[in-house]
Amino acid sequence: MIFPTDPRRRATWRWGGALAALLVLQSLALAAAFWALANGSHRRAIEHALADDCTFFRLTPPEERGEELREKLARDIHRDRFLGLFDAKGALIAGNVARLPAETPAGASFVADVAPTELPGKRIDQARVTVCPLSGDMRLLAGVDLDDTEEALRLVWRSLLLGLVPGLVLALGFGLVAGRRAARQVDTVRRLTERIMSGDLTQRLPVAAHPDSFGVLCAHINTMLDRLQLLITDMRGVGDDIAHQMRTPLTRLRARLDRGLRDASTAQDFAAVADQALVQVDALLGIVAALLRLRELEDHARRSRFAPVDLATLVDDACDLHRPLAEDRGITLACDLTPVGTVHGDASLLMEAIANLIDNAMKFGPPGGTVRVVLTASGEGPVVTVADDGAGIPADERALVTQRFYRVRTDREGAGLGLSLVKAIADLHGFRLRFADSESAVSLICTR
Repeated sequence: MIFPTDPRRRATWRWGGALAALLVLQSLALAAAFWALANGSHRRAIEHALADDCTFFRLTPPEERGEELREKLARDIHRDRFLGLFDAKGALIAGNVARLPAETPAGASFVADVAPTELPGKRIDQARVTVCPLSGDMRLLAGVDLDDTEEALRLVWRSLLLGLVPGLVLALGFGLVAGRRAARQVDTVRRLTERIMSGDLTQRLPVAAHPDSFGVLCAHINTMLDRLQLLITDMRGVGDDIAHQMRTPLTRLRARLDRGLRDASTAQDFAAVADQALVQVDALLGIVAALLRLRELEDHARRSRFAPVDLATLVDDACDLHRPLAEDRGITLACDLTPVGTVHGDASLLMEAIANLIDNAMKFGPPGGTVRVVLTASGEGPVVTVADDGAGIPADERALVTQRFYRVRTDREGAGLGLSLVKAIADLHGFRLRFADSESAVSLICTR
């Protein structure tokens, strides 16, 4: 037979043949095990009967053994028992066996040819026999004819063969059906991967309502594709955002440099132009640094540095860091801290998140207002809340402010990356970021 060249048919035959071979081997192993059990059962039954004969005649007085032996043979209506009582020289005293076998292993039964004396027309018969010594220098040969046993075993063997034929056919059929199903499933994955490699990330594998192990694998692949599509979309969006956000500052920087260089006539004028250019370059470098920071956080590269962090001490340090700046701006910075124990995280990242929240409150709150930093304990864990006297983020924009480069309509400062960093740090730690419904307050819920 020519092996099919189509990959799907080739996989069907390969896997179907492998499954069929396994099922065939299983059937053969079961048949062999049944045969061995049947053969062993017959042998144990015979050896048990032979041992009973030896025990019986050992307990029988020597002068009564001949009579007891003849009675046993008389009760053997099937003529399948051999009993022979011999003296020390091997001469027959009583029984239906003419002589002892040439070799008589001690203490075990064995198969030997015996010479029956009461089976007309039969000079040699095969039997399983044992020779056991008796008192009075006598020996007993006890045996069972194997003709009936062999016939029974042949019947068992024919029954096994008759049962194996349909079993082998079923095994081959089931193997081919299962192999075809497996090949079809793998072919579905192959076609999906081909479409993905061509750039179509919208395709998904079908998953049944009650999936088997392959269905669970398909569900995991679909989840992976969802994540992959989201990451690629985010990457494209980040590229577009970077191009959009960097174009305006770079255009402005070039225009100022061009105008400054044309209008400057003294060294002081050139220095002023250079200072303004450096300020804008620093702002652009800040945007790049923030994007790199977000990428590092999204890769979860900092989890290995996590350790217990005393949150009250960390928030207090953040307040101390911002008090001089608050005083310069005429803002009252009020910190109300409750000891809440430790959380597991990166102290520098948590400090950065809280500092960003305080910076935003000081930047967008009303001049001369108050910024409140409160640390409390809740059922979910410690909560750090930063609030100012402003109107807060509009309700329809709260889901957008954590996106990169997004700025509230009233926000004309910054690059729109501060809350993105806070959200990335919260996600890295498994914390939640929550905006108040009725006031300008942002809470970082630190689940332990």
